[in-house]
Amino acid sequence: MSETELDLPEDKTLLIVDDDAPFRTRLGRAMTSRGFIVSAVGTVSEAMEIARGNPPAFAVVDLRLEDGDGLDVVRALHASRDDCRAIMLTGYGNIATAVAAVKSGAIDYLAKPADADDVVKALLSPGDKPAPPENPMSADRIRWEHIQRVFELCDHNVSETARRLNMHRRTLQRILAKRAPR
Repeated sequence: MSETELDLPEDKTLLIVDDDAPFRTRLGRAMTSRGFIVSAVGTVSEAMEIARGNPPAFAVVDLRLEDGDGLDVVRALHASRDDCRAIMLTGYGNIATAVAAVKSGAIDYLAKPADADDVVKALLSPGDKPAPPENPMSADRIRWEHIQRVFELCDHNVSETARRLNMHRRTLQRILAKRAPR
């Protein structure tokens, strides 16, 4: 997608707040290539400074961050700039957090790992509700991504990951040995 295809508004500033550095970097590069002017930070405190000082037109905020809650960032963005279009990303999706995100001012709520095209659609959707994704991830792929994320958060400890996912260690080892589903 080129910038002309996206029909970006005049203010193309975008704040990405995520404590997962590789994901933040990848998404930042993808959004820059789509014409956004990206600021990417990893903590609530850094995001709050930007929200108070120079709030962006758009924001992509992770729900759970190491030093706090992404909902606080969304609230601060809307307090400084009420037209900021923020979306919430999370690897821990459930209805309660989706409702809390929308009540805080987020226009959409996407499960991680979110595709850059889905993020752009959500940010630029004209109505309150964005169109469904053209090519959503399969349920098997989402499950695999979640297992990989928990495995990474557990420092690649198979036993700890299996315990947290409430599955048998050998089952987890078989899943980890396979390729990612499409």
